Amino acid sequence: MAGGGDVQGGNKRKREAAGKHSAGKGGGDDGMKRKKSYDAPAAPRGGGGQPVTARDKRVAAKEMSESRKMKRKPNYNLDKELTVLWEKMRCHDVSKENRSKLVTEALRKMDGKYMEIAGSHVTARVLQTCVKWCSQPERDAIFVALQPHLLTLSRQKYAVFLVKKLVKLATKKQFAWFISSVHGKVASLLRHTIGAAVVDCAFQRATPPQRRSLLLELYSTELQLFKDLTEQKSCRLAHYNVFLVETISKLGLQKSSVRQYMTTIIQPILEKGIVEYSIVHTVLLEYLTIADKTSASDVIRQLIPHLTQGSAVIDGDELSAVPEVPTKTKAKKKRSSEPLLIRIMHTREGLKLGLACLKHGSAKDRKKIIKSLKGHIMKLAPNDYGCLFLVCLLSIVDDTKLVTKLVIQELTKQLKQLVFDKNGRRPLLQLLCPLCSRYLTPTDLACLNYSVHSLISKDEASESATINLESKLDAVADKEHAGSDDKEHVVSADTLVASDSKKDPFQRRHELLMKSDLAETLVKTCVENVGELLRTNFGKDVLYEVAVGGKDNVLEGITEQIHLLHDAIASDAARPKSEDIEHAFENFHSSRVIRKMILDCPAFAATLWEKALEGKCKLYADGYSSKVVAAYLESSDSKVKDLAKSELQPLVDGGKLKIPDHKAAEKK
Repeated sequence: MAGGGDVQGGNKRKREAAGKHSAGKGGGDDGMKRKKSYDAPAAPRGGGGQPVTARDKRVAAKEMSESRKMKRKPNYNLDKELTVLWEKMRCHDVSKENRSKLVTEALRKMDGKYMEIAGSHVTARVLQTCVKWCSQPERDAIFVALQPHLLTLSRQKYAVFLVKKLVKLATKKQFAWFISSVHGKVASLLRHTIGAAVVDCAFQRATPPQRRSLLLELYSTELQLFKDLTEQKSCRLAHYNVFLVETISKLGLQKSSVRQYMTTIIQPILEKGIVEYSIVHTVLLEYLTIADKTSASDVIRQLIPHLTQGSAVIDGDELSAVPEVPTKTKAKKKRSSEPLLIRIMHTREGLKLGLACLKHGSAKDRKKIIKSLKGHIMKLAPNDYGCLFLVCLLSIVDDTKLVTKLVIQELTKQLKQLVFDKNGRRPLLQLLCPLCSRYLTPTDLACLNYSVHSLISKDEASESATINLESKLDAVADKEHAGSDDKEHVVSADTLVASDSKKDPFQRRHELLMKSDLAETLVKTCVENVGELLRTNFGKDVLYEVAVGGKDNVLEGITEQIHLLHDAIASDAARPKSEDIEHAFENFHSSRVIRKMILDCPAFAATLWEKALEGKCKLYADGYSSKVVAAYLESSDSKVKDLAKSELQPLVDGGKLKIPDHKAAEKK
């Protein structure tokens, strides 16, 4: 302790000695003079010896700042005037006429200075608002003025949004000129973290021939150099919607050189993380069609970290993921909380990329993907393509404990919302009845079956081809022999497997449903909302699958709860007819789903007969309800037929109840 005090005392003596030395060197009066000269800008305005207030200092500092800005920025006064106009024109309550006047006045002030204004942080927003609300002649004048500089502005941080607005609102002639001006520069713009947004904006608006012209120059150096070759071939190729392999054969390109050239383009894009744009998704998917096993695995390996991380957002505007920004900009750089994987699910190409990473990634990669989705499942479930990603995830991931913890539990909390949603119900239906064509369109099934050809083993490829052939034959047989209401085609769940998946599909479904609270909560939700589910187009499908116990009787462990659901449906159907609510047998949706339950679930048929139909069949022999009653005679179960035959046969013989023609023909 004594030693520490001596050290502190020594330091104090050194500071005092240094202070005396500096004071002796400069002199006391000189120090005061220097202080006064420093405070000279903040001198009191009234003169005399009055003390300077804090307010006077702030005013003087502001005046000095204004004078410095005027020297540094030649358009400083103009910027202030435009900002005032912008605050008025962007208000929602301003009238159309007043906004038009404000826009015209702002454009008059900016005339001849568009290039300088477009690069400013503030005035770029003013010009963008003017482009949005101005008349077409005024917009044409702006486009003509900036036409030679559009590609330069596309690479600037603030001007890029103005260029995107001009591209979106351009006339067909102006847009065609922009597409032609981009030729030969698509690859360099895609590698630019800011310029890629402009190319993607043009790609989304472009016609199929224009899209192919943008993509073709990414395949080969020849197509980038010779514009005529691209224009001659792109229209025909776009019209027939061919892929990269056919493009190579039609243009006489070498597959190895195309692969090598595309690798040089794609590699910088992946390294910089510019993977959120539709045109990049399309390029990556087409590259995977010609890539060998090593190249395809490398692309997926680099893609997964970008998809599982949030993307960089600068100043609240969505830009690409920028790995490094200048020091002054780092404070403004923010990272979106949601992973990029969720943001790319707005297109079919984005879905296919996500499925490729999920299927061909390792078990560790799939675990990383699932963990990145924590808290964001409800952003995927109602989405057209996000729900398909969840369907695939539930079908191929072997780690059911992790899936239950991060996916199933979040779905369970929002069951009431999901069962009524067109897309939200699909993950639930996938567990109950995998890949059923009643709930998934042929396009959806094709997306779910997407895989990278070079990463599939020969055994998996032959097995997939066999399954697809059998499914087509089953579909033809269904069309020939089944009625319109009973037609059902279910693709085997084995079609969705990961490259290293080992768990049996039925076991996976059983663990996700029964070892979690999902199955019991789902039955409880159906019981509580049975009337609404019966009478809605999408809810009835979930109700049907739960009531019949799912495919392969996957809900076998909760039979008692399912019987309670049968009782709830029968109780709703047993209610007398009223004007307030349409009866379950007479509603379009409920009558059909109840009929199907009678045909497929004998236990439900017996419960419904005892509670709602016995002795009342004559009341329901007409309209939609007649299909429900006739289903007892159409059932393949003899016990169900015997229940109703004595009461229904007289109605059939008397002509009051009609059996569908195809069933009558089978009976004869």
